[in-house]
Amino acid sequence: MGPSNSNGRKRLVADINVTPLVDVMLVLLIIFMITAPMMTQGLNVDLPETTTKALRQEEKPIIVTIDKNGAISINSVPQVRALMVQELKKSYAVNKDQPIFLNADKNVPYGQVVTVMADIKTVGFDKIGMITKPPEKE
Repeated sequence: MGPSNSNGRKRLVADINVTPLVDVMLVLLIIFMITAPMMTQGLNVDLPETTTKALRQEEKPIIVTIDKNGAISINSVPQVRALMVQELKKSYAVNKDQPIFLNADKNVPYGQVVTVMADIKTVGFDKIGMITKPPEKE
């Protein structure tokens, strides 16, 4: 009926019964699993709408353009790819923080755009902005 000593008497069992502990932990786990998604919801706030103008830039950015034929130009001056890298290196040596934007025609192959972006990164410019056109309102 239970553990007994050598003299035939029963002794007390000093083990911890973990079944109630496991039951309580499972109940808490279920409660937290149910309530956690409810806690991530925020308040619904109607934010004010304003019309704003573009921020003024202190420096004139470098604009690298790739037209639909794949021709590259820097600030509207036509360049060959090798000369583009040299011109960008000169600009980088003068001002490392100068903004640089890439303006590529939508019909230019993706590979060519990525190649030009890689060339710009190789020169040292870390932040490249992409010039896009906002969608037309219907």
